[in-house]
Amino acid sequence: MKLAFIGLGAIGKPMSERLIDNGYDLNIYKRDKLKNNDQKKYFVDPIEAVTDCDGLLICVTDDNAVESVLFGDNGVADSLKPKSFVIDFSTISPNKSISIHKRLSKKNIFYVDCPVSGGTEGAHKGTLSLFIGASKKECLSFEHIFEVLGKSINYFNGVGKGQQVKALNQILVAGTYAAVAEAMELGKLLDLPMDNVVAALKVGAANSWPLENRSKAMLIDKHPLGFKLELHHKDLTIAIDLAKSINIDLPIASKVKEIEQRLMQAGLGELDVSVLHRYISGAKKEG
Repeated sequence: MKLAFIGLGAIGKPMSERLIDNGYDLNIYKRDKLKNNDQKKYFVDPIEAVTDCDGLLICVTDDNAVESVLFGDNGVADSLKPKSFVIDFSTISPNKSISIHKRLSKKNIFYVDCPVSGGTEGAHKGTLSLFIGASKKECLSFEHIFEVLGKSINYFNGVGKGQQVKALNQILVAGTYAAVAEAMELGKLLDLPMDNVVAALKVGAANSWPLENRSKAMLIDKHPLGFKLELHHKDLTIAIDLAKSINIDLPIASKVKEIEQRLMQAGLGELDVSVLHRYISGAKKEG
């Protein structure tokens, strides 16, 4: 199976490397020319990258980026083989996924939305959670790709359903990160032995992925990139818009989105979501 991969960001790059390490013939699109000093096949022209491929994998930032990859001025949709497939690991709006699915279906190309969760750690280790907007039966010919990339592979029968589940995921991420940020800052102000506190909290009902993996970053104010704040802010916008479409209010997610907006205005959008704690510490100093 010959594949093309477009989107070498913090999540996409390690995903592409895992596929190569597991024996896949992978064409990789990269905007800038570079010395090809390894076994990877880089292309600076996306159309050349997808030519004669059985499948295209996309992992880019948002609706506009996916639209550009497929249907933009140098879009690849017309260069994909009939009966090939597109797996979109990007987090985009459900409606955009549905629109792309319809347009590619007219070209006899199968599109599936498959947003992921698990950060850079999961991308490197192949332990991502995959939310697939299709049935297992529809994906049988390429399901091994999912097995290489993810530990939790979840099928939700219907295009756009993967994106809807990812929206729920990001709402939960918003609340848990914000709660951990508040707890860490309060604990520091109380002069508690926070290493011991975190160890105790991890075995109780308060445990969560952010507590396990990002509490230390908050305590020492160092933020190795797992998932950019600005990307989570974009994902919350999708979730809130989805809720508005069925007349549901999301007050907690909306508050976290507002906090993220303020942090982005302070130039922190490129940092990991765990930088949320700086809003708490900043509010304390200003008050």
